[in-house]
Amino acid sequence: MPPAVVARAAMLCLDADVKHEPVEETKVEVRSYFVRERNALAVRAAFEPLYVDHYLHLMQHGMRLVPEIDQPLKDALAALTLYLASRPWDEDAAWTINFQEPLFNLFVTGNSQGERVAGRAFTEDIRVAERNRFITQIRDPQVGIRQSVIEFEGCDLFRIAEKFFTQSEQRLTRFFRHGVEDFVMVSAQPDCDEAWLRALTDETIRTLDQEETLRLLEKRFYRYHCGCDLERILPTMASFSPELVDELYDGEEVIRIQCPRCGARFPLERSVLETYLAEH
Repeated sequence: MPPAVVARAAMLCLDADVKHEPVEETKVEVRSYFVRERNALAVRAAFEPLYVDHYLHLMQHGMRLVPEIDQPLKDALAALTLYLASRPWDEDAAWTINFQEPLFNLFVTGNSQGERVAGRAFTEDIRVAERNRFITQIRDPQVGIRQSVIEFEGCDLFRIAEKFFTQSEQRLTRFFRHGVEDFVMVSAQPDCDEAWLRALTDETIRTLDQEETLRLLEKRFYRYHCGCDLERILPTMASFSPELVDELYDGEEVIRIQCPRCGARFPLERSVLETYLAEH
């Protein structure tokens, strides 16, 4: 499937019903704390188990990413997970992040009820633009889907996510590296001591539990898991025209299509797709 088509389908997958198959040993524990007297929320997790599953997923489907793309993708998965843990349980989130130099897109998505996050990179047929763009879609069962778009500079995903919070959610939020794969997000709450929050560093965050009074609010668990299969991908192709089907197959009877959320590859016979389109 052409990457441009996959990218369009990725945005539709925010509404997909996600199959959940818990695997306890691969879950990342995310802990949320209220920082008393500072009126801030601190969310922390060590992401090694999720990153292991990320690499196993790449190996299983024969995908390789250069470090310049893989590291931002891993950081995006971590930032999204910390963000989800700070939000209501029933929200879904999807981020699309467009970089112009080098030219590639990232797509990450997840939810708390399914205890899952997943993502992928797009490296071909990326639209050339004047500025990098960060597009978020949040699905709230009560109000539907809301979308936000910001422009950014640089390639540090944590700084990009901070700008999203400041500009779109109008809430001071900062991300810190507690360890190599151990990250902390601190977000302002009403009457927050923002001067204190702005002064925090990667070094001072490591003694936060010694310098401040923390109250554990909750624990949530996440793992790298998409839940995709061919039956879940076919609905994203329901509007394909016969001309587009011809373009996709280009004289072949079987092609390998990619999941728009995680890049997993599945063989799809032309007759199967045509039967599905005729029925739907």
